[in-house]
Parts: sequence; C-alpha cells; structure tokens
Amino acid sequence: MVRILTPLIFACLLAPAAQAACYADYKAKQDKPLRLHYGVAEIDTPCDVESAAKQLNERLGRAGWTLLNVVSVFGDDGLAERKESAGPNFLRY
Repeated sequence: MVRILTPLIFACLLAPAAQAACYADYKAKQDKPLRLHYGVAEIDTPCDVESAAKQLNERLGRAGWTLLNVVSVFGDDGLAERKESAGPNFLRY
C-alpha cells in the first residue's frame, strides 16, 4: 500500500496548484460610426500578450469589434483597479 501511495503523493505535490487566473486589458474599435472601448477579459492559458490578442480578436470580432491592442496581461491582483475604467466591458468578452 505504501508503494502505491508514495508516488501518488509525490505527483500531487509536484502538480501545480490551481492555475492562477489570467486577464488582459485591451482597446477595441468599431467603424461607421467610429466607437472605441477599453475592456478587461479573462484569458485562457498561456497567459501572454500574444495569446490574449489571438483570443480577443476572435471574441471581439464575433461582436463586430476590432482589437486595437492588448495593453497588458495580469493576474487577480490587477483586476479590481481596472473594473471602473472598463465599465460595461469588464469581463464582457
């Protein structure tokens, strides 16, 4: 029994804890008439600007928006400070 449990316990200790959440803040636009918005979105891993841009291009495109740029990627610690600025586009896309 110990032989079976030892590798399982070791594997659990080496496995990463629950993946930390990843968010990106971005700027997007619509044409005719020109509309701009700033938003915050949750991003799937990997948590980097390139992955965020790919995911946001798809999500925003379905809603008729064009991604202008990803401002930054961040974890839970930066979420609250961006909520007010993002307004209705906070975790919308």
